[in-house]
Amino acid sequence: MCQTQRVLLVCALMLLTAGIAMADGGGGGGGGSETFLKPMHPDLERATQRIAQEDFAAALPLLEKVVREDDTNADAFNLLGYSLRKLERYDEALRNYERALKINPKHRGAHEYIGETYLALNLPEKAKVHLAALDDQCWFGCEEYDDLKEAIAEYEAAHGS
Repeated sequence: MCQTQRVLLVCALMLLTAGIAMADGGGGGGGGSETFLKPMHPDLERATQRIAQEDFAAALPLLEKVVREDDTNADAFNLLGYSLRKLERYDEALRNYERALKINPKHRGAHEYIGETYLALNLPEKAKVHLAALDDQCWFGCEEYDDLKEAIAEYEAAHGS
């Protein structure tokens, strides 16, 4: 699968999962709570389209707006990190992946992408920490684990590790 197809697949999956994300609706007593569908932020949808077109610079202000308005949106922080990494702004990318993982420690996309960022920074041992986290989550395998494992193997082959 080529990089463009992979980005489109990731974006399509993000749209699907974000569009049907469940949110807890509070409740005063009796232990019950109302559950409803949380719509995707329109700027997150537009940013996802820009990312699919590999226009990472255009995605940035949209994603920054989303995280300003909803500082609990792990997907938005992950995509912000992804866009920054593609623009080789690695320190900023790391901060956003870390924020996504603080919100959702099991965010598989953030684990994969932060691992790939560590490889770009020649820190393969830190990438392996996130590979191990994915291994713990993906009992029967998952794309994020496979992709990061492949990226680490390619890094090691290129660097003689």
